[in-house]
Amino acid sequence: MSNLKESPKPNSDITDYEWGVTPSPVKATIDRLQQLLQQKQHNLQNLQKENKWLRNQLDLTLDKPNRPHVPPVPEVLLWATIGVILTAAGTFIPAYTIAAPWSWWGNGFGVQALGVSYQVGAVLLTACLGGKNAALLSQIAYILLGISGLPIFDRGGGAEYFQQPHFGYLIGFILGAWLCGWLSFQTLVKFPTLVASCLAGLVVIHLVGIIYLTVMYYTTGLGEGINSLIQAIAIYSIHPLPGQLAVICAVSLVAFVMRKVMFT
Repeated sequence: MSNLKESPKPNSDITDYEWGVTPSPVKATIDRLQQLLQQKQHNLQNLQKENKWLRNQLDLTLDKPNRPHVPPVPEVLLWATIGVILTAAGTFIPAYTIAAPWSWWGNGFGVQALGVSYQVGAVLLTACLGGKNAALLSQIAYILLGISGLPIFDRGGGAEYFQQPHFGYLIGFILGAWLCGWLSFQTLVKFPTLVASCLAGLVVIHLVGIIYLTVMYYTTGLGEGINSLIQAIAIYSIHPLPGQLAVICAVSLVAFVMRKVMFT
């Protein structure tokens, strides 16, 4: 009984005198109720922790389609290989589009050449589907294979390709593909995001190409038939730009559909 009298008061509002005259059975009941209350609070804390864990797991499951896809290493290597093949094949495939509807009256339904190949489109498509690392690896491999002598460039291959005025655009593939791949995987896949990513990649390709043209112009020259730097920029950047923009629109649409199918 003495232990019950020495037990702490359940509430500071109770005076020592009130607690001292409280019957022992009441103190025992209060002590037992406090123990039950502590046990219930402990159980409640455990339930709250379990509920928080379950809610986090549910949020991860529900939010999975809204999070950008992060390609694993095997997938990166696969897309890098595909990127080399697509870039090499696209180099030799001319790009066409459907002729304008107003021309159908006289000439009928047909196609119209864009004046470019699918090379740039293949580079950016790899970036949109495989990500920055796959795009980077694919273009490094493509250039190394080309300068080693494999005829996968539009004018063959070999180390002498460094002297080609447009070799800077091939170097630009590396940086442009990386940037496009990085941007296209920053958010949930959206068609405008893919278009913007491809445009950013194309801008970088042309910037690197123009820098290379400028360096060549003031060092070794640009070769016969090109009399000024402006003429070289017009040949390699301005003239193919409309066709490349049309290819980008098609690539963005293809990438959007494929990303929706593969990653959601």
